[in-house]
Amino acid sequence: MCDTCGCNVTNANRHLVQDGGQLAHTGNGHESVEVLKGLLDANNHQAEHNRQHFAEHGILAVNLMSSPGAGKTALLEATIDALRQRCRIAVIVGDLETDNDARRLRQHGIQAIQISTGSACHLDAHMLHTALHDLELYDLDIVFIENVGNLVCPASFDLGQHCIVTLLSSPEGDDKPQKYPVMFRAADLMLLTKSDLTPLLGDFVPRRAEQYLRDLANDAPVFELSSRSGEGMNHWIHWLEHSLQLERAKVRDRIATHGYVAGHRHG
Repeated sequence: MCDTCGCNVTNANRHLVQDGGQLAHTGNGHESVEVLKGLLDANNHQAEHNRQHFAEHGILAVNLMSSPGAGKTALLEATIDALRQRCRIAVIVGDLETDNDARRLRQHGIQAIQISTGSACHLDAHMLHTALHDLELYDLDIVFIENVGNLVCPASFDLGQHCIVTLLSSPEGDDKPQKYPVMFRAADLMLLTKSDLTPLLGDFVPRRAEQYLRDLANDAPVFELSSRSGEGMNHWIHWLEHSLQLERAKVRDRIATHGYVAGHRHG
């Protein structure tokens, strides 16, 4: 979608295509495909740099993606409350307009940085990098990235995260992995949210949603949960803590082997 609607050019990467930028001119001066490829390559390079920032500080970075209204912010509120005594958390929130979600999250006593994407229907690695400089990374264990609500474009942009968590809420219907395969194929974990509503709807079958995910050759775990009732939250919290331990073990191994982390000198 981004190569036709133009949202691949964002406020954060616009300098690459403006006069003087490295992508201001293509081979013959007008090939949009070449510009798009260049923008994606630049994004991936920046994403790797973001990953270095996270690794340098032993932070687990989690990219939350879903359609609008699937419950990302409510999940984060419940997660912050559950981990308050064990993990230091910050959130980077992406929305086209308003800082409603960031203000909700700040009420739980954590740093929440708002990124307003304007016309772009996704976050990109350049946006995230700018936001990282507003966080005290040394004081954090987990950074959640609440991506723009959209089941298409966000899946195409690596942000430098360690894992992608895709939410599917029961009111949306259980066939979304079948309809939006790129998004769900990328998931390291699928959360079936608003499980307290499932018995009331009748036509959302969790096992069917999981089978559609398996049909994409994705063996990621699938958890049902409700942020409102707390049902199933323990599985999600355990998965997060285990993922944080694994990421920090990788960092320790790299330091022991090379003396630095992911290309950065270790302080």
